[in-house]
Parts: sequence; C-alpha cells; structure tokens
Amino acid sequence: MGKPFHRLIPALLAGLALVMATSAGAQPLAKTLFGAVDGPSRGPSLAIGSYSRGCAQGLVRLPQTGPTWQAMRLSRDRNWGMPETVSFIEDLSRYAATLRGWNGLYVGDIGQPRGGPMASGHASHQMGLDVDIWMLPGTDMRLSRAEREKISSIPIRTADQRNVTRNWDRQHYLLMRRAAMDPRVDRIFVAAAAKIAMCNATPANDRGWLQKIRPWFGHNYHFHVRLKCPSGDPLCRTQRPTVAKLSKGGDGCDATLNWWVTDLLNPPKGQPKKPAKPKGPPKRTARTYVLSDLPSQCATVLSSP
Repeated sequence: MGKPFHRLIPALLAGLALVMATSAGAQPLAKTLFGAVDGPSRGPSLAIGSYSRGCAQGLVRLPQTGPTWQAMRLSRDRNWGMPETVSFIEDLSRYAATLRGWNGLYVGDIGQPRGGPMASGHASHQMGLDVDIWMLPGTDMRLSRAEREKISSIPIRTADQRNVTRNWDRQHYLLMRRAAMDPRVDRIFVAAAAKIAMCNATPANDRGWLQKIRPWFGHNYHFHVRLKCPSGDPLCRTQRPTVAKLSKGGDGCDATLNWWVTDLLNPPKGQPKKPAKPKGPPKRTARTYVLSDLPSQCATVLSSP
C-alpha cells in the first residue's frame, strides 16, 4: 500500500512552493524546501553532489532506538542517512557497548530525509554521509523521547581550547580509534585538544589511522564522522584534498596541529591585517543556497513522491 495522504502533504507543499516561487521569479531557499519534506525520495540510494552542497536519494532512517544506540533530538528529524552510514553506526555502537562505562552510542545529527541544506546547525551533512557521535557515554539505552530532547552531551575541551578536560578518557580514545580504522570512514572532525591528546597517547608503531583525525572548530561535545562516497555512486563527489594528501601521508601530529592551540588563539604581533572583503554581492552559503545552487538532480529528488 502507498503512504497515507497526510504523509505526502509536506512533499506536495514543498513542490507547490517551488512552482509558485519559480513562476513568480523568486528564488526559494533550498534549506526551506528540503526542511519541509518528512520522508525520503523513491529510487536507489544515491549521495548526490558534495558534503556541503548536495542532497540524497533513497535515504534510510536510523531506528530511533537500537540495542546499542539511541538517536537524539528526535524533533529535528535528522536521523536519515545512506545505508552505509546506518550500517557504520550500528557497527560502531556494538563496539562502544564493549567499552568500560558505555552501553552504546548517543547519535546526533545525520541528515534530513532527502539531505540538502539545513535551516540550522550544519553547513555539511547534506548527503547522508556525515554523523555526529556524542561524547557523553551512552549508558541508558531506554531514554524516552522527552529525555532525548533535554539531555546534553559533555565537553571534552577546556574553555581556553588548549587542553582536554577530565571528561576525556581512554574510552573516547578507543572509540575514535575504532571509527578511524574503519575503511568506510574518510575523516573525523574533533576539537584540536582531543587530537593532541590522541597523538600523545599513541605509540610510534600504531599511528597511521591518526591522519583521519582532523582538528576543527566547535567539535567539543561530539565528534563528526564523514564517510567516503559509496562505491559505484557516480554522483557523489569525493572531498579534496584527501586526508592523506593533507597530512602528506603522515599522522598530522606536527607543527600544523600545534597551531590550533597557539597562533590561532593568540596570533603573533605584527601579522598582516586581513585583506578587505571584495566588493559585490555576498557569496551564497549553505544557509542561503537556492535549489539552482545544488546539483541538477536535487530538483528531482525534492519533487519525488
């Protein structure tokens, strides 16, 4: 049987808004269009475009609750991903349940039902190949929907951004190491202080996986896993440069890492001022993309039943 009519209303409204805006010469924001649809498009699973400018066909929903995971902030409806992403989460959560003090994972945002730009929170997560894993150990796998809206993760980086807090422990290290060693994973974003702690804790004969751990702003309460384009997906664009090229085949535990907790936070005196912003209309971003900024296939994804 097909979906009940009320389940089709958001997609119909999104399509109607697109037709009306186009006929009136306006440019509807892509985040509004994709945010209005509450179900995936038909067809085989395809990641389309790039992580920060794309959409996805045939996404699947991570079940809200599994034996070793819980999807958090269910009101956002962002627990949709490529089949490879859902499988990765299930696998990593089973490993997490073997760690001391953990019974599984609290899973943050993956993507919207059809991917695309979001109204808030992320510039990426647009193809169903990104997932945020909370730093809070998953102890209770029976949280209610209301509890998942109220509970918060924990910070693992100090306020000055230079060190890890007491919340950071060996279990976080082991969990991220396991994720980085998964061949499906392209890179992992986390606070620079955590990357430094991992570099310091890793012996010389076990450092190859560290090149996937990338320091980035804001990843203090969660770490962000980005999967590679699925094999045989012709519409998915691999992120460039690759992690291996970024670190020149090394582990990334060098002077460039130290920059995140030194010069970035306290720039040396005498540095040249930032160049003046170029004149002209502001460059569009994920927040202001219109549908025509995305790959052409995204219009079909959006209008699909």
